[in-house]
Amino acid sequence: MTVAGVDEAGRGPLAGPVLCAAVILPPDDGLAGLDDSKKLTEARRERLFDAIRDAAVGYAIVAVAAEEIDRLNIFQATMQGMARAIRALPVCPELALIDGNKIPPGLPCPARALVGGDALERSIMAASVLAKVSRDRQMLALHAEYPEYGFDRHKGYPTPAHLQALHRHGACPQHRRSFAPVRAAIAELGGKSP
Repeated sequence: MTVAGVDEAGRGPLAGPVLCAAVILPPDDGLAGLDDSKKLTEARRERLFDAIRDAAVGYAIVAVAAEEIDRLNIFQATMQGMARAIRALPVCPELALIDGNKIPPGLPCPARALVGGDALERSIMAASVLAKVSRDRQMLALHAEYPEYGFDRHKGYPTPAHLQALHRHGACPQHRRSFAPVRAAIAELGGKSP
């Protein structure tokens, strides 16, 4: 049976996209050290990123921008991103295993939600690595554009340093305006943004 693992990275940050990935691995993928991306070092994730893409029967990585997150809400944006990733696969899977407790609507195949799936299923582990590495790379690119926020360190998560920068500089175009700390910082500065 052709099974795709599906996961996301970046639901909690105040800035940047949410990244969704779908991966179909062969039965014997040969990916030594594969695990949930949160349990791996950055260097290990980077090494696995290319190895996963080389080993995969098919994979797709989809970004859902901050603007769309604001329009839909983070949950709906994530569901749509996961569905897009599955539809973007070069092979339609016979089953999609979704990390979490919800199944996105409108999938082209049957699906099963799996709570903690990124620690249980290799295809979901692979998807978690592709999503996390892709998002981290996007946040590093965003840091080059807006260095005052420190995206290279916190990747958009609401750390004290990020919140302080947000209140000092206002929101950049990649901040999620529907998130309360961003709204509060914008209001505090009278709508000012860089």
